[in-house]
Amino acid sequence: MTRVVKQMLESRHRPGAKYQVENLTAILATAEQIGVILELVLILVSAIALIISGIGIMNIMLVTVTERTREIGVRMAVGASRREVRLQFLAEAILISLAGGIAGIAVGTAIPFSVRFFEPALRIPVSTTSIIVAFGVSCLVGVVFGMLPAVRASRLNPTEALRYE
Repeated sequence: MTRVVKQMLESRHRPGAKYQVENLTAILATAEQIGVILELVLILVSAIALIISGIGIMNIMLVTVTERTREIGVRMAVGASRREVRLQFLAEAILISLAGGIAGIAVGTAIPFSVRFFEPALRIPVSTTSIIVAFGVSCLVGVVFGMLPAVRASRLNPTEALRYE
């Protein structure tokens, strides 16, 4: 098509005139490559943020296990199984992660809706799928990074834990 347009221009104008005719295919291909690169960078940044937040949750839970060693010993001495202790600390890690995830989802969805106050004609769509995925990833981060502290809490020896001060 580009060649046909160039021939038509050359035939309708003075002989010897040179015309450069380009189409948008190359520009669209470049824009698509830039979009893919930006998508990969955003995925990398979000993965790093998730790992950092997961490590933060794990550190908080490890400190919690250390501070509550005596409580864990009492629970186990009264009859709580290792599984119940592990589930308690895993549930706490998931709740911390979900609280952060819900706060992030709230801020992330509030920003596009608040744009309407400044520019009523501008509508930024918010995908329900992205909200569900964000909620699921938040829960997954809590499970993955809460597992180590939960296992450590469940492996405490009840008699040693009761002696701990």
